[in-house]
Amino acid sequence: MVTVGVLALQGGFAEHLALLRRAADRLSVGRTPSVSVSLTEVRTPEQLAVCDALVLPGGESTTLSLVAAQSGLLEPLREFVKVSKKPVWGTCAGLILLCEQASATKRGGQELIGGLDVKVHRNHFGRQLQSFVQDVDLPFLSHGETERQAPFPAVFIRAPVVDQMLDSRGEQVVEVLARYPSNGGDEDNIVALRQGNVFGTSFHPELTDDVRIHAWWLAQVAGSN
Repeated sequence: MVTVGVLALQGGFAEHLALLRRAADRLSVGRTPSVSVSLTEVRTPEQLAVCDALVLPGGESTTLSLVAAQSGLLEPLREFVKVSKKPVWGTCAGLILLCEQASATKRGGQELIGGLDVKVHRNHFGRQLQSFVQDVDLPFLSHGETERQAPFPAVFIRAPVVDQMLDSRGEQVVEVLARYPSNGGDEDNIVALRQGNVFGTSFHPELTDDVRIHAWWLAQVAGSN
């Protein structure tokens, strides 16, 4: 049994749970032996303690950080990610929390969990009105060199991008998994990345009907347990 939690303090946790249920059904059918997955909402350190992996949903990163601190979750989350090194995935606001540094934060900054040795730029694509959906190639979803997956319908809502790689403090290096063309810039924007047990996407897979990223991540989790 693999227990996967979704941080349920604010944001799109219900949408993540819905797609994770579909991904778990696919995983139980597609693997031999089958993998049993238990999904749970996480609001307390006690609920986090039973999890083998965790999703940090999109929402508002400053609010998530404040509520996590008020709930006594910040330090347990840091231990989960950086000491126990359990698999964790952050989307949009969740990605921001998993970065070691963030720019364009509100006055006074915000508490971060860390785990990804990068600096992230909040609200890179603008405010809510500038939200958009764009097909993005995700090579990590393909199986082998001969199979090419269809582009993923990435939902960008006040989305962050990684704008600086920091010196890696551990053995694991940051892997860039996907980029999105920048507007007039010299380099494409990093919108998906991984460093060891930590995976992040700047867009919202949970706001689509496409289960592929959830299924891929859940397979990674099952393989690590």
